[in-house]
Amino acid sequence: MAKKQTFADKAKKTGGKGSLVTVKFVKAVKSDKGSYKFQENLVKLEDVNNVSTLK
Repeated sequence: MAKKQTFADKAKKTGGKGSLVTVKFVKAVKSDKGSYKFQENLVKLEDVNNVSTLK
């Protein structure tokens, strides 16, 4: 059987979620002992320019 859908066709689809961009958000938190710990989160944004609004 021949393929009806190529990989390029699959890559073009957004999955119905719109155009979201996944960004890794790293936050430095100072502990009680004075050392720093880093918290990492993956955040989905509509536009990369909205990165400055994260806290």
